[in-house]
Amino acid sequence: GSSLLTGPEGLMAKERENLKRLKCLRRYRQRYGVEALLHRQLKERRMLATDGAAQQAHTTRSSQRCLAFVDDVRCSNPSLPMTRHCLMHICQDTNQTLFKPCQGSEEVPCNKPVPVSLSEEPCCPLHLRLPPQMYVPEQVLAVSEELGAAPTDLYLSAAELQPTESLPLEFSD
Repeated sequence: GSSLLTGPEGLMAKERENLKRLKCLRRYRQRYGVEALLHRQLKERRMLATDGAAQQAHTTRSSQRCLAFVDDVRCSNPSLPMTRHCLMHICQDTNQTLFKPCQGSEEVPCNKPVPVSLSEEPCCPLHLRLPPQMYVPEQVLAVSEELGAAPTDLYLSAAELQPTESLPLEFSD
């Protein structure tokens, strides 16, 4: 920064003072000597501790499997975050409140877990009941022979559509 401020005539006293302040501000938070060494060692220890903890948490988290048993065989799917069951068996957890089993229909029972929504009976997409149709299309009226042969005197010709008065220039096309 100082090379930009120096010119053929040099720096004025006010500019020298501002340059001195700028250099002090740039060095204000830098650590020197023993303080810099201790700070760097602390940062290295923190990095090792957080990297190790994150890596350990990742391996612990990835090794967690669903606790449900199907035909005396443990489920091999990974569990959902903060739970002990996978998505297929989440309804077996009595403490969870985010999923309910689908009620299905009388013909086809279904126990697929679905997220609880604003409706009282949440359903999977297969058993979703659509609301009744709101729009009823209008019935097409049959065109009778009488309407098809309308008299031509009801329509105006192109000459009759032309204006009879002359308009000022500002209103004309």
